[in-house]
Amino acid sequence: MSSDETPNVPATRNSREAVREKAQQVNAKQSRARIVRRIIIGLVAVVAIGAVGTAVTMAVNSSVSEPTLNPAGLADDGIVVQEITGATVAGSEIPATPTAEPTEAGEAATPTPEPTETPGTVDIHIYVDYLSPGAGDFERANALQLTGWITEGAATVTYHPVSLLTANSNGTKYSLRAAAAAACVAEYSPTQFYAFNHELLVEQPEVDSDGRSDVELADLAGAVGVDDAKTVRSCIEGQDFVSWAKDATARALEGPLPGSDDLALSAAPMVVVNGQAYVGSLEDPAEFSQFVLTVASDAYYEAAETPTPTQTPAE
Repeated sequence: MSSDETPNVPATRNSREAVREKAQQVNAKQSRARIVRRIIIGLVAVVAIGAVGTAVTMAVNSSVSEPTLNPAGLADDGIVVQEITGATVAGSEIPATPTAEPTEAGEAATPTPEPTETPGTVDIHIYVDYLSPGAGDFERANALQLTGWITEGAATVTYHPVSLLTANSNGTKYSLRAAAAAACVAEYSPTQFYAFNHELLVEQPEVDSDGRSDVELADLAGAVGVDDAKTVRSCIEGQDFVSWAKDATARALEGPLPGSDDLALSAAPMVVVNGQAYVGSLEDPAEFSQFVLTVASDAYYEAAETPTPTQTPAE
């Protein structure tokens, strides 16, 4: 006997509906996932924008609340030396100003001329980068005669700290920081400026070295006996006058330099006497002394040759 029974197979329609329902469930699940991702991305973007806005606001507020500081009492970004700490200069290995030496016949040779022989005060401006070897050479060679002229009132000496070699200290910006430190000493302890300036020049770090740290610069200021050492240290370590040092260098590079018509800073050191640039040896004090005397003499005779106006007597 035969049987007409067949296996219990789902109908085609039912199978398609099941597949469609499954696809709808998957699609709904993916849609929910996409919505969640978009919400998360949106929240992250909002937080990021808020953070950027906060940073910009803080930067703006900081720049507004912390204006550029400038040292007081400077003339054309220069520091006039008013007092000399003789022990600092005398204690350094600085050659004395050349003096007359006896000849074979026992007669004294012609002495090296000094600017004190000419009436009037000579105006000397010295632009120094505290990393410049030439600036150190000039200070070592001429410190004694410069301090002598200042003490005698024969010359007005003004130092201008500049930062031309800022890129030559392995990223530490030593020239810039040292110039700013000199301004700190000039601001809060002006009587010790020359001593600090002198030590920075005669005990220089090498070019392309890190140079002194801000702490070491502050220690040096303390070693030369600055007044209010705590305030000076805070100024140096806080880099209060770094922006001033940068701006002062830019002004010197643009020119004209004080007392001149068209001179601009072109190197460090640069020495300007009565508006004329010195181009002689940085290590020969006799040559520099002769130049100063010549410039002073020219100024003296020009002034003497200028006729003095006279009043016409009333009839």
